[in-house]
Amino acid sequence: MSEDTKKPEAYYGLPQEVRFCKRCVMSNQRPSSYPEFKHTKARITPTLHIGEDGLCDACRYAETKEDIDWEKRETELQQLLDKHRREDGRYDCVVPGSGGKDSAYAAYVLKYKYGMHPLTVTWPPILYTDYGYRNYLNWIEVGGFDNIMLRPNGRAHKLLTRLAIENLLHPFQTFILGQKNLPPKIAMKYDIPLIFYGEPEAEYGNPIAETESSLRDKSYFTMKDMNDVYIGGVSVPELQEKYGLSLNEMSPYFPPDATELEKAKIEVHYLGYYLKWTPQEAYYYAVEHTGFQARPVRSQGTYSKYASIDDKIDDLHYYTTFIKFGIGRATYDASQEIRNNHLTREEGVALVRRFDGEYPDRYIQDVMDFLEMDIEHFMELCDKGRSPHLWRKDGDQWVLRHQVE
Repeated sequence: MSEDTKKPEAYYGLPQEVRFCKRCVMSNQRPSSYPEFKHTKARITPTLHIGEDGLCDACRYAETKEDIDWEKRETELQQLLDKHRREDGRYDCVVPGSGGKDSAYAAYVLKYKYGMHPLTVTWPPILYTDYGYRNYLNWIEVGGFDNIMLRPNGRAHKLLTRLAIENLLHPFQTFILGQKNLPPKIAMKYDIPLIFYGEPEAEYGNPIAETESSLRDKSYFTMKDMNDVYIGGVSVPELQEKYGLSLNEMSPYFPPDATELEKAKIEVHYLGYYLKWTPQEAYYYAVEHTGFQARPVRSQGTYSKYASIDDKIDDLHYYTTFIKFGIGRATYDASQEIRNNHLTREEGVALVRRFDGEYPDRYIQDVMDFLEMDIEHFMELCDKGRSPHLWRKDGDQWVLRHQVE
């Protein structure tokens, strides 16, 4: 193949051919998982699967939800809870979250409808918004829940978040690591048998489970040798030697020990497997029962106001997914609402074209000040992170090669 006809390089292990789902507005460039503990050049695999029929896995899962016997599923839930419910004053389930609509709904239903005794567990946002922090307090105080929050060492948190941006263009990595790894550690510490999340990952197009039981379970990162762990694209030994971080300072980000987690026999479930989950309904429920409040303004990069609003770095995170994968926040929101029949595909396309990739100037200076990073440096990192198979230069402007139609 000559240089003139050679296809542009695809970064991150993304598919060379860009395809869009014919029902929603998501493309096959959406990663199903991030390489949270890998080095800089780690491949992001697998990506969203779009079948020969033109439908993505998330849309296929949305169709199967209409055929599920939800009364039977709720009976399964009641049997599970009856097996583990405690009457001796101890907690019997962990609900991770920060007081957003999903965690507020899950904790409230488990406690007040099914008589469970949840311990809510929070790995806090990197930079709380004022309204996000109010929602967290309302979740605990208005909803009535015990809560454990682990705030990581500020110096280490800042450094690791900055490294994640510089090496992976991934502002959310430190949040995701804590959010994913804290709940099983707390469950082991307090001998709590159940962890409940909200929506199944299949809702977002992660590979559809072959069996119902595997759909309920969630795989955690586990660790046998910390020398194999990378945070922010940097190995643990290098973080110690080059950046002066101690193992104690890094420990909140580490996954649980594989052997200890296996011995604990903790069951991990999605409430959305047992109860039909609709994000908008969870939002209304959280407003009514825990005092949840939507953002006072539209979230930048999308048209919505109530999802992922507690962290100032949220908007920056979705901006970087647009840079890396050509998928911005409006694509995520519109795809979910199309699947729930709250938008038509035509409306979704229009919203994506209008809002995807909007520059997040509302909080970017706050984020850069926290990270001690210049905006110019961040934008240089963004330009380096644009995959050539997705982006081309038109004069001095970057233009997507493929857009949803």
